Amino acid sequence: MTIKEDDAVDPVLERVKTGVEAFDDLVMGGLPRGRTTIVGGTPGSGKTVFATQFLAHGIASLHEPGVFVTFEESPHEIEVNMASFGWDLRRWREQKQLIFVDASPQDRDEIVVGDFDLAGLLARILHAVRAAKAKRLVLDSLTQLFDHFIADPTTVRRELLRIAAALKKEGLTVLMTAERNSEYGEISRHRIEEFVADNVVILRNALDKERRRRTIEVLKMRGSRHVEGEVPVTLVENHGLVAVPLSSLRLEQQSSTKRVTSGNAELDGMTSGGLFRDSVTLVSGATGTGKTLLVTNFLAGGVAAGERALLVGYEESRGQLFRNARGWGVDFEAMEAEGKLRVISLYPEAQSLPDHLLTIRKLVEEFKPDRLAVDSLSALERIAPETGFREFLISLTSFIKQREIAGLCTATNKSLIGGQSASEQHISTLTDSIILLRYIQEGDMMNRGLMVLKMRGSEHDKQIRRFTIDAKGMHLGEPFGGAPDVFGDTTIAGPTA
Repeated sequence: MTIKEDDAVDPVLERVKTGVEAFDDLVMGGLPRGRTTIVGGTPGSGKTVFATQFLAHGIASLHEPGVFVTFEESPHEIEVNMASFGWDLRRWREQKQLIFVDASPQDRDEIVVGDFDLAGLLARILHAVRAAKAKRLVLDSLTQLFDHFIADPTTVRRELLRIAAALKKEGLTVLMTAERNSEYGEISRHRIEEFVADNVVILRNALDKERRRRTIEVLKMRGSRHVEGEVPVTLVENHGLVAVPLSSLRLEQQSSTKRVTSGNAELDGMTSGGLFRDSVTLVSGATGTGKTLLVTNFLAGGVAAGERALLVGYEESRGQLFRNARGWGVDFEAMEAEGKLRVISLYPEAQSLPDHLLTIRKLVEEFKPDRLAVDSLSALERIAPETGFREFLISLTSFIKQREIAGLCTATNKSLIGGQSASEQHISTLTDSIILLRYIQEGDMMNRGLMVLKMRGSEHDKQIRRFTIDAKGMHLGEPFGGAPDVFGDTTIAGPTA
C-alpha cells in the first residue's frame, strides 16, 4: 500500500477523529473538518456501525454533539442495534447530545413519483443541528432516499447537493452512507459521490473461499494525503469497528543487542549466545520433530530468567500442552500460579484472522509478557485466503517488534521429510531467525536434525546438528556427516564415521 495525495494538500487542515481504531492513521490523523465523506458498501458491510461510531466518539470523547438523520431504520431500531457496541444512544439523546431526525418511511410501500424538493427535510436538519450545537452529522442511508423518491434521479441529486452545501456552511463534518450493488463495482448505486463528496471510503465484506473478509479502503480524500489499498477490519463487541492497517505500521523500534536464552544451552551456543531481545524466530518442521518442545524450552527459559511468558496455542488444548511440558520436566502449572506464565488455547475457526490478531494484542496489553510464543501459524492458514494470512503475519511480527518482545512462532511442514511450508514461505522474510527441524535418514534409521538457517545481525552455527528427545527435553549432538538435504531428500549414505 502507498500514500496518495488528492489535489493540493492543505498543511493546516484540521482533522476530526472518527473513533474507528487505526483508521485515522490511514487518513493522516482523521477526516478533514467541515467536509463531507461518503461511506459506501454492500448490505452488512458495517456502514451504519462506522457512522454511529463516528458520532459516538465525538460525543463521548471530544464533547462534540451530533445529529443522526435516518432514512431507513427508526431511531429506536438504531439504538437497540448499536447497544451491543457499548454506545448508549438513548442516554445521549435524552441529554440532548444526540438528536435523531427520523426521515424513515412510515409506510414502506409509500413512494413519491412526482416533483418534489427536500426543503422541509433541510429545515428539520438545520433545526436539529442548531438545537444540539452539533459538530458532526450522519445521513444514513442516501440510497433509501433515492429508492423512496423515484422521480428523476437528477432532481434528487440536485436537492441533495443543496443539502450538502447548506451543511458545509454550518461547519459540520458530515458522513453519508450509500449502498453498493457489488463489492468491486460502482462506488454507490446512484453515483452520489460524483457530485456531493469530498472524501470516499469503501467498506467491503467479500466472500473468499467460503469465508468473509472485511476490509476498508480510502478511495478519495480531497486536499489530504491518505493510504491507498484495502485494510482488514473487524467488528468487536463493546467496541465497534476496528481497522488492522499494515501500511501505518512503522519500523521505528530500536534494535536491541541484548541476548535472551532460547531455553536450551546448546542452541544458545549455536546462536552466538542466544536470541535477540526484540527478535521474532520461526521454528519450522514436520509433525513430531520437536517444535512444541522448543516452544516449551523458550517459555521455561524466560521464566527461569525472571521474565513473563505468554503462549498462544492453536493446535493443542491447555491440558495437552501442560501434559507435554510435564513429560519434559517443565511445570507449567507452577509457573502460572506464580503469575509468570499464561497459556491460552484457541480454536482457529472460532474467529477471523483480524480477530485473532486483536486477541493476541489484548493478551499482550493485559499480561505484559517479555516473550511470546505462537504454536502454530500453520493452523491459521486454513481459515483465510493467502492475502489475509500474509497481512496477519505482517501485523503480528510488527506488533511483537514494536513491543520489543522476544517472539517465537512455529510452522508445520506438510511433508514429513521436509520441504517448505506455506507458512514458512510467507513469514521467512519477516522473521529475524529461522530454525529448521527435520527428519534425516541414515541407512535404516530415522534421526532428527536441527539447523539455524538464518539469524539476522549475528553469526551462527551453520551445521546440521543431530538431536534427541527424552524426559529431560532436547539434547543436541554432533553434526551429521555427509551432506543431508534438509529441504528435500533427507537420505545420507551412512552413519557418521
